[in-house]
Amino acid sequence: MQSLSQLGPSEIFLVARRDQPSTRAQLWFTGRLSFRQETNGVRLKNRVEFSPRPVPPNLIAAEKEEAKAVLTLFFKKQGLSNSLSSRLINKSDQFIDHLVSRLHSVHKARYLVGRELTTLEIRDSLEPYLEQLHEEHGNLLSDLVVSYPDPPAEPRPLASSPVPVLQPRGDTDSAADSRKLRAVSRVSELDQEGALRPQTLYLLDLGLNLEQIKTITRKFAAFPYYSLDGKIKPVVEFLLDLGIPKSDIPIILCKRPQICGISLTDNLKPTMVFLETLGIDKTQWAKIISRFPAILTYSRQKLTSTVDFLTQAGLTEEQIGKILTRCPNIMSYSVEDKLRPTMEYFRSLNVDVAVLLHRCPQTFGLSIESNLKPVTEFFLENGYSLDEIGIMISRYGALYTFSLKENLMPKWDYFQTMDYQNSELVKFPQFFGYSLRERIKPRYELVKRSGVRLLLNQVLSLSGVEFEKVVKKKMMKLVSVNNIAEQSRGDLL
Repeated sequence: MQSLSQLGPSEIFLVARRDQPSTRAQLWFTGRLSFRQETNGVRLKNRVEFSPRPVPPNLIAAEKEEAKAVLTLFFKKQGLSNSLSSRLINKSDQFIDHLVSRLHSVHKARYLVGRELTTLEIRDSLEPYLEQLHEEHGNLLSDLVVSYPDPPAEPRPLASSPVPVLQPRGDTDSAADSRKLRAVSRVSELDQEGALRPQTLYLLDLGLNLEQIKTITRKFAAFPYYSLDGKIKPVVEFLLDLGIPKSDIPIILCKRPQICGISLTDNLKPTMVFLETLGIDKTQWAKIISRFPAILTYSRQKLTSTVDFLTQAGLTEEQIGKILTRCPNIMSYSVEDKLRPTMEYFRSLNVDVAVLLHRCPQTFGLSIESNLKPVTEFFLENGYSLDEIGIMISRYGALYTFSLKENLMPKWDYFQTMDYQNSELVKFPQFFGYSLRERIKPRYELVKRSGVRLLLNQVLSLSGVEFEKVVKKKMMKLVSVNNIAEQSRGDLL
């Protein structure tokens, strides 16, 4: 084997011996990976050994969980099922150690000064690396992950096995459960004096209970390893300074515990400034974050892609700002898998998509097959044309957000007993937005008893006082007409 002095800077080799413990740093400085058998190990090209200042064990544990999350998401993007992805992760401990070591190598300057990486920085560092490995090794990547540091098994033809399937083993699920149990047990861990850990005490003081903290940990195992003073406290204090009530903090942490792993100066604050340039009302941050804290954890690329879609759909900057302020969870919708197909579906109904997005962006979070098509078919079956359905949606964007069985069908059945033409619903589809028991039935029954006729929108949209005034006025007019008719008949006699 060549000595290090005989190799160029980009051709340094490190022999990863099979007898090395998995905790030892194993680093690939570049993305290229080539396996060659050596006498006592596997030779990996383009590796370099790096020894930064010691990293606290709790930080290592948190970074491992972050790396697992990135690798799991990567496998899912490649089309692997949740169960298969989980089995691969359960068997990839040494590869996860390698990913963490790579983070320490690539960001060695950060670690030398004691600065932790944020969730976004970890993801942005590892995703391109995994993509590069996938391009180089294709379907063997999953075998590589499992067999690391040994070389993967012999390649199999792509046509016969597009995704390498691992047979489930009894110990894989138990390994995952074991890691979760260790993380959960950390929540209620006591020190030598019998007191809970400072992180747990702080969270309890915020209003969470032990079971809530454990539930968060079961979903996101890195959470109990976050530094109290370095991560959790600064983020919580920042949220409180924005005007978020202390009582809302537990809700936010339960919804998106990852927010505590994001750097205030490097990510959270810059993301907020960026969103403000897109039109978000900065005076509404407390409401926005309470409603959808995940908006602060998305990459700038994802935020930009959603805004680009809204612009292409025909919305102005001012309208986009209002949508993001009122419905920030639209950022969670995939542009290609959710927003664009939904836009095309509504366009097929001759709906002005820009108007619908502005009035009811929540509609674009619905499933086309499970929610939208059944509602369209319901109205078609009851005699409405596609053009009429399009008009109804344009006039009342929330129409498709209602449950077909629990809302639309019962109200439609009652509408059939009312003295109105079906075309009245095209003029006033907001009918479906009113309570059948508390608004529609009592008001219509009063109109019937009064013997007067009102437009459907008059029956429902007027305030209680205005509705009573209109009914009385109609009744007086009806009495007057009847008196005149009686008088005319008397004159004729």
